[in-house]
Amino acid sequence: MRQDFTYTGNANPHAIRGREIIKKYPQVRALMKPYPLSALYISLIVILQFGLGIWFSQSEMSWLTITLAAFFIGAFANHALFVMIHEACHDVIVKSRWANKVWGIICNVPQGFPSAISFRTYHLLHHAHLNEYDFDADLAFHKEAKWVGNSRIKKALWFVVFMFIEAVRPARLKKGKVFDSWMVANIIIVIGIDYATYHFFGMKALGYLLISSFFSVGLHPVGARWIQEHYTFKAGQETYSYYGPCNLVAFNIGYHNEHHDLFRIPWVHLPTLKKMAPEFYEPLYSHKSWTKLLIAFIWRKDMDLYARIVRNRHDDDSRDVQEIKEMPVKTELIEGRA
Repeated sequence: MRQDFTYTGNANPHAIRGREIIKKYPQVRALMKPYPLSALYISLIVILQFGLGIWFSQSEMSWLTITLAAFFIGAFANHALFVMIHEACHDVIVKSRWANKVWGIICNVPQGFPSAISFRTYHLLHHAHLNEYDFDADLAFHKEAKWVGNSRIKKALWFVVFMFIEAVRPARLKKGKVFDSWMVANIIIVIGIDYATYHFFGMKALGYLLISSFFSVGLHPVGARWIQEHYTFKAGQETYSYYGPCNLVAFNIGYHNEHHDLFRIPWVHLPTLKKMAPEFYEPLYSHKSWTKLLIAFIWRKDMDLYARIVRNRHDDDSRDVQEIKEMPVKTELIEGRA
């Protein structure tokens, strides 16, 4: 069983590869623009989730039936909304940063747990400080990793409560601990609509939404996405893509190497990027099934929370703390303007 992460002194590979792609294929810049149709998809999914919740509240359906509906329908829907929150973080839904924050909060409403604005902060830190323990909330606490170990039961339990683990990991970070008016608005709006849903439609309606969110980042095929993205399956490779069928209902979130390389490209154009520059992506290890990945991670004794490559931080990597809140990534490197 591992006792620590695997450490590297290498630079972030995505900034390098992104720059190389733009140099070889300058036409890729045409893909770097907002995709406003995402707002329509967000609206439809929000309507779907509240519509199903209200329907369940007015029916005689048992909690078991509602839970199954949350697993087979709601988890995919709320996971798709997580992906759209991710798009809003990178300001690729619409041009205005303010409007992208609004759309992020709208995505957050059917999920029941206020997180869109805080996720924006910590996700941008993830890009700016990929796999740096003190700055990347995507990495497990040392105590978390050691407690889970390679126990199959503990790994399954870890998936069950992963939503709550994600909520506390930012407490470890040395940057990004901000609490502003946007976060306050996010909390008031989501909790307020939670209360209104319960008050007007009852616990079944609210319960369906919350259970859907619980599955969408937990012990569910879409939950394997959190393993797919950065857990080591090939020595030396930090980031992994998924090219399976669930991309159809997850807005291509599986194209993770492509996203990290050129994060200004919205979800709809990521497959185009892969086709445009196949020599950069086809040699990389990738996944084809989230379900198989979920089972493999839990079952395999050689997989644990320490199966990550962590970057040693150097003094010349320092960045302005205040800039993290809005745009922490060195876009001149990512977008090839160096």
